[in-house]
Amino acid sequence: MVRGFHRAPAHTARYGRYAGGDPLAPPVEVQAALEAIGQDVMSGTSAERAMREYLRRGSRDQLGLDDLARRVRERRSELLRRHRLDGTLEEIRKLLDHAVLEERKQLVRDVKLDDDVRAFAEMRLENLPASTAAAVNDLADYEWQSPTARADYDRIRELLGRELLDQRFAGMKNALENATDADRQAIRDMLNDLNGLLEKRRMGEDTQDDFDEFMRKHGDQFPENPKNLDELMDALAQRAAAAQRMLNSMTPEQREELMSLAAQAFGSPDLMQSLSRLDDNLRSLRPGEDWSGSASFSGDQPTGLGEATGVMQDLSDLDSLTDQLSQAYPGARMDDIDLDALSRLIGEEAAVNARTLRELEQELKDTGMLQRASDGALRLTPRAMRQLGRALLRDIATRQSGRTGRRETRNAGAAGDRTGSTREWAFGDTEPWDIPRTVSNAVLRTVADGGDVSAGVRLDTRDVEVVETEQRTQAAVALLVDTSFSMAMDGRWVPMKRTALALHHLISSRFRGDKLQLIAFARYAEVIDIEELTAKDAVWDKGTNLQHALLLAQRHFRRNPTAQPVLLIVTDGEPTSHLEPDGRVHFAYPPDPNTVAATVRELDTVQRLGAQTTFFRLGEDPGLARFIDALARRAGGHVVAPELDDLGRAVVDSYLGSKHTGRGSPEDFGDMLHGRSWWW
Repeated sequence: MVRGFHRAPAHTARYGRYAGGDPLAPPVEVQAALEAIGQDVMSGTSAERAMREYLRRGSRDQLGLDDLARRVRERRSELLRRHRLDGTLEEIRKLLDHAVLEERKQLVRDVKLDDDVRAFAEMRLENLPASTAAAVNDLADYEWQSPTARADYDRIRELLGRELLDQRFAGMKNALENATDADRQAIRDMLNDLNGLLEKRRMGEDTQDDFDEFMRKHGDQFPENPKNLDELMDALAQRAAAAQRMLNSMTPEQREELMSLAAQAFGSPDLMQSLSRLDDNLRSLRPGEDWSGSASFSGDQPTGLGEATGVMQDLSDLDSLTDQLSQAYPGARMDDIDLDALSRLIGEEAAVNARTLRELEQELKDTGMLQRASDGALRLTPRAMRQLGRALLRDIATRQSGRTGRRETRNAGAAGDRTGSTREWAFGDTEPWDIPRTVSNAVLRTVADGGDVSAGVRLDTRDVEVVETEQRTQAAVALLVDTSFSMAMDGRWVPMKRTALALHHLISSRFRGDKLQLIAFARYAEVIDIEELTAKDAVWDKGTNLQHALLLAQRHFRRNPTAQPVLLIVTDGEPTSHLEPDGRVHFAYPPDPNTVAATVRELDTVQRLGAQTTFFRLGEDPGLARFIDALARRAGGHVVAPELDDLGRAVVDSYLGSKHTGRGSPEDFGDMLHGRSWWW
C-alpha cells in the first residue's frame, strides 16, 4: 500500500530542503543588466525587447534563458537516447525462461513422477509459442511440478499488476511489493470507488461530500493530498495521458504483447478492466491532455511500464519548460517558469539561474528602472538614464589620461564643491571655516603658549582655516549630434548616443550650473531630450542640416547670456541641407555651395557670440577632413577625430576645457570648396 503523509497540526513547524540558491551569493546585478539593456535601446531596440534579449542572453556570470533552454533540450535528448520501453516485457521473458528451465530440471529429477505426466509436461514446455504473451497465457492452466518455477510464474502476474498500477499511480510498484490479498482487494475497492466518483462527475451529480468520503476511505493511497476532485483528476489525467503516450511510443509488436499480457495481471482480467474504465473516464473529463503524442526512444536501458510513464511525464515537463523558457507566446512572463520542474529535471543550479533572472526582471521594475508609458510600451525611466550615464562616465574615466586642461580649477572659490583641502584664512576670504581644524589650532597654540585649555580657549585669526572649493565658470553647452542615416549605417549611432548620455549625466550631476541643450540634426534639426535621443530609431533621413542646428544653438546661447557658450558638434558628413527663408528645407547632394554658405553664416554668428567650438569628425574621408578643418579654423575652434570607442572621452575632455588657439579668417571659406572630388 502507498503510505500517506499526514498533515501536520497548524502549530507545528515544517522543515524541508532549502530551495533559495546560495544565500551568500552577490545581489542581482541590476547595473550590469541595465547597461546591457541600455546598449540595445540605444541601438534602436525597444526597452521591452532589449530586456527580453538580455534575459535570453544572460551575462558572463549568469546563464540566460537560451542557455537554460539548451540544457532542457539536451536533457530531453539524453532521456530518449538512454531508455527503451520493453523493460517489463524483458523482465517477464527472463522470469518465464527461468520458470521453464526450473520446471524442466524438476521433471528430470523427479523419479516418482508418472512417465505419462512427465512426457505431457515436457511436450507442453517444448511447444510453447515464441511470443512471451502467448506463452504466459498458454501456461495459465499448467500444473507446475517445481515450486521455484511456480513462484516465478506467479511473480509474472504480480509484476504485471504492479506495473499497470504504477502506470496510473506513481509509486504503486514498490508499495505493492510483497502485497497481501487484502492489499490487492483494497486496490480493487479504490478503483471501483474512484470510477464511480468520476462517472458521477461526468453526469454532473458529484458533490464535495462525495469527494471527502472517497478521501476518508482511500486517502492514504494519495500522498499528494488533493483538496477536491479537480485536483485529483488533474494529477490522474496527466499520469494516464503519459501512460497512453508511452503505449503510443511502443512498436506495434510490443504494444500487442503488452495488451495480451495485461489480462494476466494479478491472475485475473479484473484489474485491466478497471484501469480501462478509469482511462475512459479521465479521457472524457480531461480531453485537453495529450493522449495521442509519442516519442522515439533509441537507448539500451530497459525501462518498466511505471518508470517509462514517469519518463514520458518528464518529457512532457521538459517540453513545457522549453515553451516557458522561450517566452515567445503571448502574455509570457518569467513567473511562468516552473522552477520546481527545472530543479528536478535539470538541477538546482539551473533553477537558481532562472530565479535570479526572474528577480532581475522584477528588480528592474521595482527600482524604477523600467516603467510602462501611456502607450503601454516599456520605457527606460529618468533614473535608469542617470544610472546609464554614470556607467558611461566610469567607462570614460578608465580611458581618460593625460588631459591637458580642465574646466574646473583647484583655486579656492565659494561657488564649487569642497575639494577636501583646507588653508589658512586670509583677508577677504569668504569660504566656510573648517571648525575642527580651527579649534584644534587654537588648542595647540594655547598649549604652546603655556596656557591652560581646561578653562577654554580664545580664537585668534591665526587659528582660522577655511575649506577650499572648486572654482567654476558657468557654461551654456550645445551638443549638436548628427542623426542622418549614415551615422547608423556606419556603426556610429550607438557611440553618438553613449556620448550624449555621458555628457548629459556629467553636467546634470557634477556641473549643475551649466546649461546643456541636445540638438539632433538630419534633414532638419530639433531640440531633443536625452530620453528621446536614447530611444531614437535610425531612419532613412536624407540630409545633414548643420545650419538649422546652429540656429537652435544660437537661441540657446542667447537665452543664457551670462554663461560661456560651448559648441560641440559630432558629425560624419558635410552639410547637405539648409533652411530657405520661407522655412522649407533645401537638400542637395553633392552639397550645394548655397548650403555651405548658409552654414558658414550661422557659424560666424556663433563665433561672434564667443562660443568655444569643437568639431568631432567621424570617418576617414580626406575631403571631409579638409572641409571640417576649414570650418574649425573659421570658427576659431579645433577638430578632434576620435576612434568610435573614444568619442565619449573626447567630448567630455573638450567640455572640461582642452584649449586650442587660432581663429579662422574669411578666406578660409574658399578652402572649404577645394579638394572635393565631386565639385568641379
